Amino acid sequence: MSKGKWVAASTPPEAAALHRADWPPWLAPVLARRGILTPEAAEAFLTPSLDQLHDPLALPDMRAAVELLVGLGERSERVAIVGDYDVDGVSASALLSAVFGACGLAVETILPHRIEDGYGLQVTQVEKARATGCAAIVTADCGSTAHEAVAAALDAGLSVIVTDHHVPGDPLPPGALHVNPKLPGSDYPFDELCGAGIAFKLATALAEGVGRPIDPVKLLRIACLGTIADIVPLRGENRVIAALGLDGLATTRSAGLLALSAVASVQAPYKASDIGYRLGPRINAAGRMASPEPALELLLTRDVARAEELAAELDRLNRERRLAESTAVDQARDAVLEKSDLPPILVLSSPEWHRGVVGIAAGRLAKEFHRPTVLLSIDGPNAVGSGRSVRGIDLHRFLDGWTDHFERFGGHSQAIGMTVRADRLERLVASWEATAATEWDPELLVPRYKYDSHLTAAEVGQPLLDTLSRLEPCGAANPIPLFRLGPVELQRSPRHFGEGHVSARARDQGGEAFDIVGWRWAERFAELPSVFEVLGRFELDTYTGRPVLRLVDARGADGYS
Repeated sequence: MSKGKWVAASTPPEAAALHRADWPPWLAPVLARRGILTPEAAEAFLTPSLDQLHDPLALPDMRAAVELLVGLGERSERVAIVGDYDVDGVSASALLSAVFGACGLAVETILPHRIEDGYGLQVTQVEKARATGCAAIVTADCGSTAHEAVAAALDAGLSVIVTDHHVPGDPLPPGALHVNPKLPGSDYPFDELCGAGIAFKLATALAEGVGRPIDPVKLLRIACLGTIADIVPLRGENRVIAALGLDGLATTRSAGLLALSAVASVQAPYKASDIGYRLGPRINAAGRMASPEPALELLLTRDVARAEELAAELDRLNRERRLAESTAVDQARDAVLEKSDLPPILVLSSPEWHRGVVGIAAGRLAKEFHRPTVLLSIDGPNAVGSGRSVRGIDLHRFLDGWTDHFERFGGHSQAIGMTVRADRLERLVASWEATAATEWDPELLVPRYKYDSHLTAAEVGQPLLDTLSRLEPCGAANPIPLFRLGPVELQRSPRHFGEGHVSARARDQGGEAFDIVGWRWAERFAELPSVFEVLGRFELDTYTGRPVLRLVDARGADGYS
């Protein structure tokens, strides 16, 4: 049965103008809720194009960064690119490495090891840059809070360009250039770019600066990986990067991307879900389980045989990641279920959990129990972990009040990373729980399913799928629309398959039928009364060729027994 509240999404008054312009009655309010308020804006949103991208030189310190890099190239100086170990950091690093090389710069790419180095720019990477004769460091998807490492680089005589999208802390040491749209006072019109998006901006600006402009679609094929995998809002420039990048993947000749697509069983036309659930996790697995170097090499190699070897390695690491993640999720879930009353924030730790998977495990539990969740791996005197939040609660801002107690801390509203002394953890958790209980509205901890439209089964068909496809790529800030249908009843007995999955065919009071699929829904589906309602998202069932509703929630229909 239902675990949350069903709420019909409000209809902005601007939806009327969109409806008068012949947009479908359910689509007009969907667009208006996304801030698309005029027919012209709707057409632009549904047809992303390169002319919707902003001037990269409008980013903070971008003009100075390009001038510095052009000068380094003219002097044949070597540049170190220091990235992060996730999809965003790896794709940003690969993009900068390729374009810097094409622009005549000698490049040394340095990626941290999650276990040995930790997140972001560290003094150890500064030392590696010096040892390889680099005159400058350019970060990719990190560095906004790396004051010690930036100061060490400047003291050593290296120039520093930080490109990042994470929430900045105190200003970086004087002399460092900081390309981050979230900087206070930034005039850049869009502040939600990810690390790969900002790398794309720097790459295109540099190519123009040296007189070697590059087809942006070639770069968007890489930038879209980080944009989609990092779950930044898919609106504005991010939507353009994701949409055109996905289109570009259909004609890519990259040996690495083709090999990775083959092992992940992905083929054109690419969707955001292909990046989010198939390609992205395999790229991520390298940095989570070992070194991110194989993922970086995969994106850069032109050798087909080597690409196939690397893709197979990433596929193996992803299987290891899934096993480690399942272990952490199962153990943490058991610990949560032992609690008589759930606290507003879930914080759990164990020396058995792999540091590389606690973030995605926390995300799964945050979704399941609908409250911010932090999971930490105990490693000697320290607890190293990640947290994920729920809608309406800024976890970064909440925990920022305890930064004096952390060894390291960073992230954004919905995802954080931290290192804290293990012997401080118990007191900190008690403080977090008490403060959250006082400050957070309890309603934020109850799942709320805000659906876009109440459809009849007669409205379900290929025209609906065709219209939904125009909203792609879907993701954060542009979710696949959620529909309510019912009252309905089963047309025949449901079919069970896999590990607790169910498929069924239901019909409404008008006699029209539609298909339903529920992943891990077998037990809950069996509890439904004979007449019920469903919430879900429609997609194409490639086996039947018909639309199928992927279940999100279900409940008995009011007024029916």
